[in-house]
Amino acid sequence: MTVRRDELAARLDEVRARIADAARASGRDPREVELVVVTKRFPASDADLLAELGVTHIGENKDQEAAAKVAELAHRDALTVHFVGQLQSNKAAHVASYADVVQSLDRPKLVGALDRAAQRHGRTLDVLVQVGLDEGGEDAAAGVAGRGGVAPEEAARLSDLVASAEALRLRGVMGVAPRDGDPRPAFARLREVADGIRADHSDATWLSAGMSGDLEAAVAEGATHLRVGTAILGTRASLG
Repeated sequence: MTVRRDELAARLDEVRARIADAARASGRDPREVELVVVTKRFPASDADLLAELGVTHIGENKDQEAAAKVAELAHRDALTVHFVGQLQSNKAAHVASYADVVQSLDRPKLVGALDRAAQRHGRTLDVLVQVGLDEGGEDAAAGVAGRGGVAPEEAARLSDLVASAEALRLRGVMGVAPRDGDPRPAFARLREVADGIRADHSDATWLSAGMSGDLEAAVAEGATHLRVGTAILGTRASLG
């Protein structure tokens, strides 16, 4: 465990340094950028080690895995759990029972499902509207796996629905740049969408964009939350 802790600490320091450098290069305060460590496919013990190292946000993208992992966390109270994967309507009620944030709401049907479930559990969920950033406004990758994302021109309408829900709190938008090419134009488009939504919903200040390979571009375009997995946790294969 000591070896794994040291490995995570070293990689976490590297990523934090990248974020700080990117923020300063863009004239931003590094404290404006929140790191969400995506712990998918890694055990609860890794999430607990990260909590001990100062991480306060983790991300998961598969309901079954996430629910079991959250139940095992020794440091659950210290961690905000983000669901970042494509969300199916029939899984929404379960996700609402353990996630603190849902970053991947991309269609109206999910608004009612999450809202009803959150009310049943006596919870309020922070929600981001996922915006598709592939060329032509088509579906984009959801979180770090799967596909999803509302068309940019429909994001404001979906945001209005979220804001009107009793147990959901609209916090902003999420997006993933297309797999190929320069990510900056996609993140710039996401920023435009975010600005438009914020004009009507002043509390929707979150812009979740950027992962291990493109976090610098995301920070340059105003990202407030980064979803980083591999750069910190490595790959399952690397664990031997």
